[in-house]
Amino acid sequence: MTLTLSRTNPASDQREIHVKAALDFFEQARQQAVSGMISEAGSSILKGLAQERRAKATGPQVLQLIKPRS
Repeated sequence: MTLTLSRTNPASDQREIHVKAALDFFEQARQQAVSGMISEAGSSILKGLAQERRAKATGPQVLQLIKPRS
């Protein structure tokens, strides 16, 4: 009998968390806009965009992968 442990990728997990948060902010913004709370909706949209930016920046960065020349 062999047990295998599934290894989760923390970067992809973090990316999914940011994407979910962004979608939640966009849904909140839609509800606020429908209610006439335009300023609050704009703020929620900006928060959602910030979460999208974080999702794209999650994971290894190119500068960390480039080895300096000796």
